Amino acid sequence: MGRAKIPRKSTNIDMTAMCDVAFLLLSFFILATKQKPPEAVTVAAPTSVSSKAAPEKSILITLTKEGKVFLMLGEDTKKKEIIEDINTTRALGLTPGELSKLNKMSFIGMPLGKLKALVNLAEALPPDRLEGIPIRDSANNELVYWLRSVTNAYAGTDQTKLQEILLVKGDAEALYPDFKSIKAAFKKNELFKFKIVTNSESAPVGSELYNVNKLGTKATEVK
Repeated sequence: MGRAKIPRKSTNIDMTAMCDVAFLLLSFFILATKQKPPEAVTVAAPTSVSSKAAPEKSILITLTKEGKVFLMLGEDTKKKEIIEDINTTRALGLTPGELSKLNKMSFIGMPLGKLKALVNLAEALPPDRLEGIPIRDSANNELVYWLRSVTNAYAGTDQTKLQEILLVKGDAEALYPDFKSIKAAFKKNELFKFKIVTNSESAPVGSELYNVNKLGTKATEVK
């Protein structure tokens, strides 16, 4: 008796459900991903052959060639606690609403006495119209107060981890006395280590870093 022949039929797979899942996942990642905030100002940082990448989570101090200082508190840092602390310790008199506005700013670049007026402006001032955080007067180096609030916010935590996220990025044409004032602000708060952000350059041929150095933004530790 001959074997019964089974009729062949084309396979029909419904991909609707799989497409729905794929688009849901895509939408989730787009909405959940945090975009890196823009830096306060663009500066031409000096170059180095450092092989350490600057951390994404950071407290960044930017120094322009004109000597203006800007502070950027990363979203993953204790930004809210730092701002609330400086409002209390320096008696700025900022209301909860004004604190909320200051917390939403990408960077800070005005004297403490002008922050209240700044947050109440109808339109945000561009970076080139901001005065910067005063540092040149050693008797009123306001970066000292900001870093004190940083240490207050991170009190009781591992200070070595705090030092890992403290970054300074200065323009290659910035004057050394301005950079010295920044170092003095760290020292007055017993912060003896931070990282200087530089642009990478090729390591000299034959050096230890020659085969491992990559182009990109790097951070060099300073003690």
